[in-house]
Amino acid sequence: MSGTMMRDPLSISSLVAHAARNHADTEIVSVDTSGASEVATWGSIERNARRLASALKHLGVKHGECCATIAWNNRRHLEIYYAVSGGGMVCHTINPRLAPETLIYVINHAEDQVIFIDRTFLQAVAKLLPQLKTLKHVVLMGPREPEALAIIPTLLFYDELVVSGEADYEWPIFDENTPSSLCYTSGTTGHPKGVLYSHRSTVLHSLGANGPDGLAISARDSVMPVVPMFHVNAWGTPYSAAMSGAKIVFPGAGMDGKNLHELIESEQATLLLGVPTVWLGLLNYLDSINAKMHSVNHVVVGGSAAPLAMVRAFDEKHDAFLIHAWGMTEMSPLGTVNSPTTELMALPKEDRYKRQLKQGRPIYGVDLKIIDDDGNELPRDGKAYGRLLVRGPWITSGYYKSEDRSAFVDGWFDTGDVATLDALNTMQIVDRRKDVIKSGGEWISSIDLENIAVGHQAVKEACVIGVPHPKWDERPILLIVLKDGASATKEDLISYVSQHIAKFWIPDDVVFVPDLPHTATGKLHKVPLREQYANHLMV
Repeated sequence: MSGTMMRDPLSISSLVAHAARNHADTEIVSVDTSGASEVATWGSIERNARRLASALKHLGVKHGECCATIAWNNRRHLEIYYAVSGGGMVCHTINPRLAPETLIYVINHAEDQVIFIDRTFLQAVAKLLPQLKTLKHVVLMGPREPEALAIIPTLLFYDELVVSGEADYEWPIFDENTPSSLCYTSGTTGHPKGVLYSHRSTVLHSLGANGPDGLAISARDSVMPVVPMFHVNAWGTPYSAAMSGAKIVFPGAGMDGKNLHELIESEQATLLLGVPTVWLGLLNYLDSINAKMHSVNHVVVGGSAAPLAMVRAFDEKHDAFLIHAWGMTEMSPLGTVNSPTTELMALPKEDRYKRQLKQGRPIYGVDLKIIDDDGNELPRDGKAYGRLLVRGPWITSGYYKSEDRSAFVDGWFDTGDVATLDALNTMQIVDRRKDVIKSGGEWISSIDLENIAVGHQAVKEACVIGVPHPKWDERPILLIVLKDGASATKEDLISYVSQHIAKFWIPDDVVFVPDLPHTATGKLHKVPLREQYANHLMV
């Protein structure tokens, strides 16, 4: 016997249709590649998305085929999100920071039929075209530009393509398990791996994300996703915002402190989402002009851990609560959120700040556990740490077109992170398993050391790596990028970090460097650093 409920499939088109029907006049503010702002609405987004879906069908793109984007966060990118997936095709978002050979690999592996590009990436894509095996059309995201045709003679133009579509196009109905979008991981070794989301998983992820102890996006919010739309679908905010009818503010390519601050103030942004490096830039800019953010209530941080100084600065200088969140491409991405619970807010400020450094508790739909190297589950006591495993309805069960099953264990996904869980199931990342430092049988967290180091007033960025040691197997060294005009010595840094850590955690050396390498998603890239400094302590 079954229940008597209706069984309409969960679909991405239902999200934008809901927003257009119930929040038609809510603004979508977007900064284009020229730096100019434009204002759309949920109503116009949905109309353009339907016309674009129709136009893609007329171009010959079939159900289940991939259409790629290499684009910034803007209005047209949002329309593509809904047009492609809503029309039964697969939206493949591509990180433009990938190396050319990696771009070629992911486009060919996905078998992309169409690629949408912002003007910024026209020259780069033109150079790749001879090596793209399945690509049939390149679409420039804007009006006709005759000079662009000199670069790619077969170029199509977004605004013309939209107008060519049928205004009365209706969203098709299909199985909710139909693939909707495709993202590739940004691995530091080997080819990136594809994660293929479904309509069902995306809608369920939006429901989980919008819960009161998730990101809690509502129709009252003005949401600014600074996290790129090519990075795990901007953490799902284009979908969550449509579900709630929230205003969205897209910053385009201008993600420096000045541009972000001006946009935050002009559009009264209430919720910001991005990685720590972006927020460090914003905070430094605000300090330099002695300015304050007036509208922001919450700042969501993901991608890497935020330092204590950042938590304190947002609260004490800007009355904004920093929310640590954690997830992965394989998880759509949201897994845990350190939301402002009654218990957390009742703590003295300094104790609360320290608790905010944890990645939080799982939202409904996500289950966590930690295991040792033998597969034994470890206690949830906040002390034991081990391999972090996850499962849930928006977590992948395998990689796209891959036989590799090494990350999947008895229905769980092995995240590659080392973490602790406490009695309330609050999770804290200790380190990436490949980055945790084992010294004389003891474990040292590179993340914790980095976050302490960036609290020093002269430090712009810090990186901790483990390097071989003749006695202790591995020892930590601290790589430091100083702020412009600032100065500090090795002794200054050692003295500073020593106040906050156990003696055996103290780095064996401090190396001052002009900059640090990063992955395509902005994370510290430690592989080349470990190679470069492999013999640093062996002489």
